[in-house]
Amino acid sequence: MDGLMGMDPGAAADALRAGSVSVCVVGVGRIGLPTALSFAEKGLTVTGLDINAPLVDRLNAGDYPLKDEPHFGRILGHALAERKFSATTDAKSCIPKSDVVLLSLPTPMDGGNVPDYSALLDVGAQLHDLLREGSIVVVESTVEPGFVEGDLARSVEGDRSRLRAGETFGLGACPENANPGEIYEYTNTRPRLVGATTTHMASIISEIYQHVFPVRTIVLGDCKTANAVKLAGNVFRDVNIAFVNEMSVLFEKLGIDTYRVFEAAEAKKKFVAHYPGAGVGGPCIPVNSYQLLNLARSASVRLGMVEAARRANEAMPAHVVGLVNDALEGAGRRLSGSTVLVLGITYKPDVKDIQLAPAGPVIDGLRSGGASVLVYDPFFRGEEAFGTRCADTAYVEADCAVLVTDHAEFRSLDLARLASCLGSRLVVDARGAISGEDAEAAGLVLRGLGR
Repeated sequence: MDGLMGMDPGAAADALRAGSVSVCVVGVGRIGLPTALSFAEKGLTVTGLDINAPLVDRLNAGDYPLKDEPHFGRILGHALAERKFSATTDAKSCIPKSDVVLLSLPTPMDGGNVPDYSALLDVGAQLHDLLREGSIVVVESTVEPGFVEGDLARSVEGDRSRLRAGETFGLGACPENANPGEIYEYTNTRPRLVGATTTHMASIISEIYQHVFPVRTIVLGDCKTANAVKLAGNVFRDVNIAFVNEMSVLFEKLGIDTYRVFEAAEAKKKFVAHYPGAGVGGPCIPVNSYQLLNLARSASVRLGMVEAARRANEAMPAHVVGLVNDALEGAGRRLSGSTVLVLGITYKPDVKDIQLAPAGPVIDGLRSGGASVLVYDPFFRGEEAFGTRCADTAYVEADCAVLVTDHAEFRSLDLARLASCLGSRLVVDARGAISGEDAEAAGLVLRGLGR
């Protein structure tokens, strides 16, 4: 077999060091773009393929879009100057020329919380016509165990007249391991998981990733095991956050500070601290739990703990709305007719991303209760989000504020100034970002989730 697939690991390593391996990254969004630029930085010629034509034009013009991942902006400029990176919407211009095709595509949920793999399958059908024999396809998207060697392989093989996974093209999985806002640090310090349809292919893919990233690769027996490890790690977090959220609701009733409880518990061995919040958002954790639940249904297995965790975490936005309502009633006001300022709308701190963000259902719940909602988020100043224009500052007139996402900026708020803007001087803190002592000194009345 010709191509990278036919090489032994030593020859593949030599080709990588020589920069003679061409790479196509399909999907240059939040994860795919940093991945593509990491490969280009290591001397490989990389093409970013995406259906988003304005994004492609921006990248080719050197306009870096991920401002919360600043390291890669520098890399983009250098890679364009060295002709190591370019972007395109034309699959025919790059896939047939590529030794390695990395798939970094979204795997969202449909309305019934069933994972949607249509983007990957559509690309698989294109690969059937365009992929050259001897090339290697690596799936970085997080998917259910069995999807890569099952549905995806079949979409690439089509009628099996030319392409056969493990025989005429390589197929593997290396699930992305990145924390938005810290992708550069994560990709350069955290081990990578590698699985493939053959042992030989796993060793070649391992060589590729070891060339690009200064981290250990953990080679697993197959693609489904690599994907299972990725899901297990994120679902572990979902379940533990659900436990903490449920404890927080209980401790509120008992007058116990959840943060003191779990900070103290963390001093004990074998305890991994998690902290409460308005919910769990983003394109990973909630989706990964539903991926695992979908897989379990297909295997006639019930994962009761994971189901319960999803229910608990999805109930938290309503609980936060209830805290706002209770705080206003305690001040002699009603939610209906009040103006509530929501501080922070992204799904995690210091990242410009509102995918499945808990702020969405919090805002919906406030509006359903008759409140007018104002929004401030430092990453969305002056932009439209969740049906409203974000304010330019946190210091706007309102009856009450609710802190949903604890951006770094919020930890240095002028609380006295904030208090002067709030008719009731009420703040509901859903993230433990404001200390009771600081709030009292500023004249604020603080209600906290789990406090």
